[in-house]
Amino acid sequence: MASPLLSLLTGRTGGRGVETVVPSRTFADVILPPETRRALDEALAQVRNHSLIFTRWGLGERHTTGLGLAFNFAGPPGTGKTICAEAIAHELGMKLLVVNYAEVESMWMGETPKNIVAAFRAATEQRAVLFFDEADAIATRRSTGAIIPYDRESNTTVNVLLRELESFNGVVIFATNLASNFDPAFERRIRTHVRFEMPGIDEREKIWKVQIHPSRTPLARDVDFRTLAEKYAISGGDIKNAVLKAASSAAAEPVPDREKRIQQTHLERAVGDVIAAKEVMRQSLFEGQETRTRGQARLPVLHLYIAAAALLVALTALTIVLLH
Repeated sequence: MASPLLSLLTGRTGGRGVETVVPSRTFADVILPPETRRALDEALAQVRNHSLIFTRWGLGERHTTGLGLAFNFAGPPGTGKTICAEAIAHELGMKLLVVNYAEVESMWMGETPKNIVAAFRAATEQRAVLFFDEADAIATRRSTGAIIPYDRESNTTVNVLLRELESFNGVVIFATNLASNFDPAFERRIRTHVRFEMPGIDEREKIWKVQIHPSRTPLARDVDFRTLAEKYAISGGDIKNAVLKAASSAAAEPVPDREKRIQQTHLERAVGDVIAAKEVMRQSLFEGQETRTRGQARLPVLHLYIAAAALLVALTALTIVLLH
């Protein structure tokens, strides 16, 4: 068993940032605009016909690299990207290996690329669909010219990702809210881009309805999902949060449980709270500093590297003293 201290010093914690999911959600659990659903069906067809094209038709002998199927799911938060990744794995009868880059990223130089390699190896061994959430963070545009250590590490990570994509023979899905941040070389390795749009009125009405249990959720007679769909242009994720908030408010009413109902006013207030919370998140904590340069934004990370190096030097010196 690895030493906890060694894991701390090296950043190696086994399955750090990678979660294996046995898919349970399907396309029946998500309401999508027709164009998005069509693109997803085409992506599934590519996976199912992969062996036919590259094995029986012999194209695998002419194209020996880049045989994996890489898909990019791009769109605003709450539009169903994660659910659809799970639904694809479910359709294929495969597990889903979820990689959260915010957790995979290591403060130790050279460890983040190793974690990326480990994720691809795990997907191959487990025969799993590999899913990178927040993919723009890992496949960001590479820096050129004079760069700081963080940029050098970021460039190395992108290079490793590109290399792994070339040799990977499975299915990998990248999800992002900021597709414009992708490195151009990464974009060329994507087989299909699927755009996730905000739902229209008809889709929103259906999303409102699927959030409610058909027989057990107590709704008042005045609940009108069509009105909510027409009035509030929000994502499926926001609708889910609003329904849960409305249910909490209804459950807290000072009446016997058998008389409690989710009313239209509960839903209207809940939507207002969700929208207000999103506005708060959009506000800048530092007025007038929205245009910070890339280097300034990364200074805290650089300071972290310096502190880590100092800690390693101190621990090394302490070890030498103890040994003598």
